[in-house]
Amino acid sequence: MTQTATPHLETDLYIDGAWRPATGGARFDVLNPADETVIASVAAADIDDADAALDAAAAAMPDWAARPPRERAEILRRAFELMHAHKEDIAHLITLENGKARADAMGETLYAAEFFRWFAEEAVRADGMLTPAPASGARIMVQHRPAGIAALVTPWNYPAAMGTRKIAPALAAGCPVIIKPAAETPLTMLALMPLLEEAGVPRGLVNVLPTRASGPLVDHIMHDPRVRVISFTGSTGVGRTLLRTAADQVLKPAMELGGNAPVVVFDDADLDTAVTGTMLAKMRNLGEACTAANRIYVHRDIAEDFTRRLTDAMAALTLGNGLEDGVDVGPLVNAATRDKVAELVEDALARGATLRLGGAVPDGKGFFYPPTVLADVPPDALCQREEIFGPVAAIQTFSDTDDVVARANDTEYGLVAYVFSGDFRRGLQVCERLDYGMVGLNRGLVSDPAAPFGGMKQSGLGREGGHEGMLEFMETQYISAEW
Repeated sequence: MTQTATPHLETDLYIDGAWRPATGGARFDVLNPADETVIASVAAADIDDADAALDAAAAAMPDWAARPPRERAEILRRAFELMHAHKEDIAHLITLENGKARADAMGETLYAAEFFRWFAEEAVRADGMLTPAPASGARIMVQHRPAGIAALVTPWNYPAAMGTRKIAPALAAGCPVIIKPAAETPLTMLALMPLLEEAGVPRGLVNVLPTRASGPLVDHIMHDPRVRVISFTGSTGVGRTLLRTAADQVLKPAMELGGNAPVVVFDDADLDTAVTGTMLAKMRNLGEACTAANRIYVHRDIAEDFTRRLTDAMAALTLGNGLEDGVDVGPLVNAATRDKVAELVEDALARGATLRLGGAVPDGKGFFYPPTVLADVPPDALCQREEIFGPVAAIQTFSDTDDVVARANDTEYGLVAYVFSGDFRRGLQVCERLDYGMVGLNRGLVSDPAAPFGGMKQSGLGREGGHEGMLEFMETQYISAEW
């Protein structure tokens, strides 16, 4: 049964600390992916709305940038506390528009709140430097300054956390932001705005512009000379487009793009740890994550035992409406995502993979796809080159370390990898050979607000979280001085 009533929904644009309809009056529907019903009609921002948000952000920046870092930090800390106080409503809303199970949505809510706490602590640590120049004797003074207005483009898979992971460091650095949330899930981001107001965030500092016409709106914002940062989480294809646009104004890009995460399970791995870790890496957020395990390589000597245990764990999950008690796996976010997952499974089976579990779209309403396990997946299967973005575990075997490292690295992506081994030395050596920005060693979760999240190769530029996350919204200034 449903655990809580639907919270009040904000459905207008949020500009300069006020709710307003779109200038052109346009709106679009947001669907519940569990039953395909309309949750709400949301205002669709246009170019005039973008200009209003840009003006508001520009007006808000001087005062905010001049505030003492501790004052900014205290406001971020209050935002963290308020998110915790309203965690039930936020989690409910995430499940309602995204579909993920309630426990997963609560996990996202708490994770999202942590970015406000972490960057409340980092706001006072934009350390500079004062040192003598070795040759001239002048003083080298280095400081970090707010870069300017930041355009934030967030995805639908983590409608709260991918926003706070950008908003918190930007505010900590002294920058105002304009957020374009995903059209599938704008309600969560809009719902956070009253909490930021209550926390003390000044008007105009955070602006939210939902729309289905993302391309023209974001392009317009990025060509305004007052914008200095573009921070995007999403597909590598869209990221390439935004990077080309960013070149026009030489914007600072922070890009967290696609992934094709390998899991490498050695024959000396603790199987309980490996299965639990692989389940977490695969099924967190229904597999709709750039960090999700996509290619699972298991040593030939333990492959059958591992596959059996993983299949049993997947089979124990309950599929259903994420708002209902006992549900582990909710619907995927939309029909296109579900159909893509089904196509990838059908392709793998046609090429010789063995179906151990699932593999068929259930009847009825909702964008559901069941937990699925594929064994003996051939390397030419499309799911080995493309992100599955769904609850499908695709397993291959290996027997040689050099071979599996080469296979794991054989992709244009380099976001995250996972390694399981009982020999810590060997595990660490393999981690250092993998061309990935993040590696989980004997664990299936790497995301942490205190760590620099980001990838190599075509998985992105820059880092989110850690100390590095705030520097993405700052410029380094050097002053040469004599006295």
